[in-house]
Amino acid sequence: MLVHICCSVDSHFFMEKLQQEFPDEKLVGFFYDPNIHPYSEYRLRLLDVERSCKKLGIELIEGPYDFENWMDAVRGLEKEPEKGSRCEVCFDKRFEVSAHKALELGEKSMTTTLLVSPLKSQEQLKKSGDAFHASHGVEFIAFDYRKNGGTADQARVSKEQQLYRQDYCGCIYGLSMQRDQQHRLMDEMFSPLSRQILPASIEERLELYHLRNTLEESNTPYRIVKERFLNYRLMRSLLKAGDTIIPSYPLFYSTTNRTQTQGSIEFCIGEQHFLNRDEVRFITLDTFNTLTSSSYKNVKELMFNPISVGSEISLRARFTGSAFNTSAIIVVDEIPTAKITLLLETKTYDDTKEQLIISE
Repeated sequence: MLVHICCSVDSHFFMEKLQQEFPDEKLVGFFYDPNIHPYSEYRLRLLDVERSCKKLGIELIEGPYDFENWMDAVRGLEKEPEKGSRCEVCFDKRFEVSAHKALELGEKSMTTTLLVSPLKSQEQLKKSGDAFHASHGVEFIAFDYRKNGGTADQARVSKEQQLYRQDYCGCIYGLSMQRDQQHRLMDEMFSPLSRQILPASIEERLELYHLRNTLEESNTPYRIVKERFLNYRLMRSLLKAGDTIIPSYPLFYSTTNRTQTQGSIEFCIGEQHFLNRDEVRFITLDTFNTLTSSSYKNVKELMFNPISVGSEISLRARFTGSAFNTSAIIVVDEIPTAKITLLLETKTYDDTKEQLIISE
């Protein structure tokens, strides 16, 4: 039987149940989810599915990530709600490719782990599956593992197995509507040109789950726990000295009272130069290099190849003496002498992130 897989949270429990009820059935996992966006999220979910299938001893095949074709398929349905017409088209797209894969492998039946997701309509899934049974000759079997406490068992299994538990279906349209309803920043879509790993980002989770797999291979005990923290995203920044735009680099957690601030350097204490407005401070690249043991030639180089966020926060604490300081600290090649205009648009917000703790 070919089993279309959407994510490990659904698939691990679902395939465990299949193995228990059909011990003589050969299961082949097929990960085909071009709806998942951004691509880093796709990689993260695939990574977790690979680990899950390995634990269960199930062969896994990865389908193509034809995101552009999926976008064409759902064009015009961008505003549809969860479980609406867009989801039907999305199921049809994934079932069609899965059915062709089943035929290619000589499988006569298929199912999908989407059936166990409480966010999906089983009736929609059955409708799509039955349609492809009629047109392709591949029987779609709709297992209902939600009933009789199945959803609670699924949550228990996902915690016990320390699976990656995403909080959106995968598609960009569902994500944007969900974040709007939650009044939350859609920070999943932030991807700095500098490729710096941001806190609570998909890229940070990718690193964490890669580490988890490495620890498991070496039989090192660990736990994944969640923690609350103050998150931060830089939306845009620009610094002008007089009428000239000059390269600048705001340290993590740099904020101002207003988006645009104008002023001049009022005084200097040690390596810090203080603006006469909005608690803004400037440091030179030479100072930055010295205190971080770096060797950047200019601020432009720093902008596109920064140090880690953790190192920036440590440098901030060194200057301010406080882990809670959010004054703007701007790195420049040389301290400006002309009138300064600083544009700094940021978001700070309560958030949670995962942390991997190695047990002793």
